Amino acid sequence: MNKIRVMMVDDEPIIRKAVKMELNGRNAEVECRMDDDGQVELRTVELTETFATGVRLLEALDRAESGDIPDYVLLDMELQGEPTGGLDIAERLHRRYPTVGIIMLSGRFDNPSAGDPRRSQRVVEIGRVVFDALRRGAKAFVSKNAAGGFSVENVLRAIACLERGEDYYFNYPVMLTLKDAAEMFLDNLEADQPELEISATERTLLLLEAAGNTAQDIAYAIGETDKTVQERQKDLARRLGTVNKSGARIAKALQYGLIKAADIKYLKR
Repeated sequence: MNKIRVMMVDDEPIIRKAVKMELNGRNAEVECRMDDDGQVELRTVELTETFATGVRLLEALDRAESGDIPDYVLLDMELQGEPTGGLDIAERLHRRYPTVGIIMLSGRFDNPSAGDPRRSQRVVEIGRVVFDALRRGAKAFVSKNAAGGFSVENVLRAIACLERGEDYYFNYPVMLTLKDAAEMFLDNLEADQPELEISATERTLLLLEAAGNTAQDIAYAIGETDKTVQERQKDLARRLGTVNKSGARIAKALQYGLIKAADIKYLKR
């Protein structure tokens, strides 16, 4: 049975030692994908090496034989006093070793308390950091402050999910924060959207404009003068809260759902 090889980066020596002792001491196994006969495969997780810095990790990987490249790296987000220092290491690691699964560790992913005066701001900031980490190659997020304190059980769950073919893993504190961040985003989007009604003629005008028609073409199509069409366009821009430019007007109309891209009959060149 081949082992799942893991490396870890954390600038706290006691954390590195504790995780390595617990993972390797218990001979931890995770359920992986089923084989061709429908049997669940069990694989042992082994923490092979730990590093105090991301630079040391990358140096070790650059010297390693191909068979010694780990399956996963546990990467602390806060390194050397930088709140998001691990994100740069994640990006460099993913670029050089794209097959390595990156599991971010941090206590900063947790949902801020209801009494925190900066709660809304912090939720948005955490959501932004998580999506930045995803963009840089992270595949899983494990909170160091999960119920009962940091436990390798959360790390094993993350590895098991990724081994079974799931694209990403977020443990509960991280999911709770992302849920709140998403709800805040949608609430703000709804609040920013004006209650705007347009006539059938204005909708036709916008669709024709989006398709690439000139004001003269639009005037002919809807039976109005060029000047009247231009006044309508200016009025629509004012009501949409944008500059009197075709691109801005169409973008806002699409954003607010006043027209749909599927209804635009684009002009052929």
